[in-house]
Amino acid sequence: MQRHGHTPIALVGGGTGLIGDPSGKTAERQLLTKEIAAENAEGIRAQLAHFLDFDVKSNPAIMRNNLDWLGQLSLVDFLRDIGKHFSVNQLIAKESVKRRLENEETGLSYTEFSYALLQSYDFLKLYRRDQCTVQLGGSDQWGNITAGTDLVRRVAGGKAFGVVSPLLTNSSGTKFGKTEAGNVWLDPELTSPFAFYQFWVNTDDRDVMGFLRCFSLLSQSEIGELEQATQAEPEKRIAQKALADEVTHRVHGETGLASARKATRLFLEGIYQG
Repeated sequence: MQRHGHTPIALVGGGTGLIGDPSGKTAERQLLTKEIAAENAEGIRAQLAHFLDFDVKSNPAIMRNNLDWLGQLSLVDFLRDIGKHFSVNQLIAKESVKRRLENEETGLSYTEFSYALLQSYDFLKLYRRDQCTVQLGGSDQWGNITAGTDLVRRVAGGKAFGVVSPLLTNSSGTKFGKTEAGNVWLDPELTSPFAFYQFWVNTDDRDVMGFLRCFSLLSQSEIGELEQATQAEPEKRIAQKALADEVTHRVHGETGLASARKATRLFLEGIYQG
């Protein structure tokens, strides 16, 4: 969207990260310490720079940290000015909340129950501060996002919108997510460029074309050509290698991609020679 003139606002959850979103979870998240949450927030901008342009003159990306305003909130003022706009009936009707309330073993703490109010307040804050009118998120965030659009309407009399996309899953139904097992990290300290590259090279044939459409900037015609080539010679993993090249280059740059390719070549040579 930035390429088409919009100004993206990347919101870092320095405040909400201390709470934890119950959406899609069967048990309460492990609460982060303030130190870890702050450290995570510091590292996010460098990672986002691979995907957003913070330096372009026309519409540079903006990064905000919701701890800047959530950390200054008075509980009494928040409940009086914001909480009054939320119906408990609507909140407990959310699917993610209903599932947790029905689970007698885990239940749902008030800490997580309040998450929707905080995310909604973020939208209101960005609407007022940066004229933000559209929030993007995964489909599991639909309830939180629409609560935010409603809060903008009630408090500021404005119009705000939400756009969600289906959660990305592989052919086995496993969701991609930072808290899910077996996934990769953007930080090279957590997932090396070689391991990152190999993750994509080993993509299941059933998933690779969908991943190319989601994670690359290749045109539909280029993806179509890769699909035909892969169907003709699946053993060469042509689409998987193109996917690995695209994503590794975007995340780790030319140097990271070159090192991953070299390590892959040496690894394969070792197997064949062994």
